[in-house]
Amino acid sequence: MKRLDWYIIRKFLGTFFFSIVLILSIAIVFDLTEKLDDFFENQVPLHEIILDYYLPFIPYYMNMFSSLFIFISVIFFTSKLAGNSEIIAMLAAGMSYHRLMVPYAVSATVLFVLGVFLGGWVIPRSSERMLHFTDKYVEHFTTENARNMQLEVQPGTILYIESFQRRSNIGYRCSIEKFEGKTLMERITADRIYYDSLEYWHLNNYTRRQFDGMHESLTRGSRMDITLPIIPDELFITAQQAQQMTTPELRHYMERQRERGSGNVKPFEVEYHKRWASPLGAFIMTLLGVTMSSRKVRGGMGRNLGIGIVLTAAYILFSTISTTFSVNNVMSPFMAAWLPNLVFLGISIPLYVRASR
Repeated sequence: MKRLDWYIIRKFLGTFFFSIVLILSIAIVFDLTEKLDDFFENQVPLHEIILDYYLPFIPYYMNMFSSLFIFISVIFFTSKLAGNSEIIAMLAAGMSYHRLMVPYAVSATVLFVLGVFLGGWVIPRSSERMLHFTDKYVEHFTTENARNMQLEVQPGTILYIESFQRRSNIGYRCSIEKFEGKTLMERITADRIYYDSLEYWHLNNYTRRQFDGMHESLTRGSRMDITLPIIPDELFITAQQAQQMTTPELRHYMERQRERGSGNVKPFEVEYHKRWASPLGAFIMTLLGVTMSSRKVRGGMGRNLGIGIVLTAAYILFSTISTTFSVNNVMSPFMAAWLPNLVFLGISIPLYVRASR
């Protein structure tokens, strides 16, 4: 790494973080203006507003729009280098176009590592705090009751609960059916199901039917203790909560759901793949930005910035649409997360080859 490399790295990362601070500062001002009445009405303490809402606000939106920030930053300072004839001087001094990309690649690697760390560990915890704050003071959206839940808690075992209360860990009118293949072997119904601890559950006023061919045995009782590989919190997990799980937690949850044969895994798989695909987008956005802005053009950087904003908006829109397609079973979660990167990589490579010539 030479002095020129460090100069480009400082320009790249400096412009990136400056643009983040600028945009997020404006976003915080607008958001504060919108929610100020709610804060005063609910008498929210100042330290909770700062620590539980706006501090998590920063990494969440920084990661969400990182592609936009990276692309615009690269175009902004590279167009400035080209406009000042600095890139012409580098190439005239014997530096190849491929060698010019080295400090850009180093900067993109730094942003990739930062994106993986933020998306996998920091943002899930900060999102949890921010959503809890929003639910408590701004807009109540969580529920303590769930109704008509049916899920496969383990292969061949189907649990149905008509209603469940999270606060008391008690469910009403439940059934447990056990299958071998497509044959029903046992069915247990109960007026009430109660969670104890460590996946231990109690059934009250139960009826147990066991089937052996054409024979049936019937048992009734006031209480039965059983083990079910599920805890009450799992009954309330929705697709939106995938963003509140760290990457190891998300991977563990998906493995457990697959073992159960659950079909509600795709939103979690999309989130998992996006946590790797989105940070890798830093390399693609950097490559595309450099190839578009490394030539000195008449009229300055305005044209390049305009094209950059349009392409980044298309990238974000493409990512959103592909995620929707995956949730609706139109494409696989892997393809939904990686297709935008593959498409824009296909655009970037011919442009890079052309620019290097």
